[in-house]
Amino acid sequence: MVLKITHLVKRYDPAGDAVLRDVSFEMAAGETLALEGESGSGKSTLLHLVAGLDRVTAGQIEVDGTDITTLSDAALAQMRRVVVGLVFQQFNLIPSLTVQSNIAFQARLAGRHDADWAAHLAQTIGLEAHLSSYPETLSGGQQQRVAIARALAAKPRLLLADEPTGNLDETTADAVLHLMLESAAETETALLMVTHSPRQAARMQRRLTLSHGVVSTRGPSEVAI
Repeated sequence: MVLKITHLVKRYDPAGDAVLRDVSFEMAAGETLALEGESGSGKSTLLHLVAGLDRVTAGQIEVDGTDITTLSDAALAQMRRVVVGLVFQQFNLIPSLTVQSNIAFQARLAGRHDADWAAHLAQTIGLEAHLSSYPETLSGGQQQRVAIARALAAKPRLLLADEPTGNLDETTADAVLHLMLESAAETETALLMVTHSPRQAARMQRRLTLSHGVVSTRGPSEVAI
């Protein structure tokens, strides 16, 4: 398993309700899963916990066979460099680097930079004309595409994506999701994606709904209730 979550609990207020309570599920290499749910249901919290950006209250998260709840901050940072790719709503691009260098940045840190793969990503995602540009000259949608290409360029074992196509038009969103799915299949990357789009969720192999801190799973063709 690339990702194994067991009896996960997250509570910010010791006296309050848990944001996540007894969440358990697994993901295999190359598997794609859509995480759905109403705003405030804890979807982004779950992704932050899996990424090691926040600490669990109870339970276990194993990423590529390692229980990350026991790791130090330095070890978690190393995991994010080498094992996990992140595409969050904040682009977090490096303003002093060109688009081409931003795309290559994560892969270089992971020791897996592949110039041909990076060029393929840039072309497929529609960035080939902007490789020498800097982030501040790009639109929000273009910056999001750079962030997605950067995450994919490192060929992570697990890709976490929080509404990765939310700032894109439908045509570009479809192309981006196709690239993410194609990349996951080619590199056996597990893809966990938060989305509010039933149309995009239906393209994933599995769909998981988060409600009131617990999860339920359904097939890709089923409609959320």
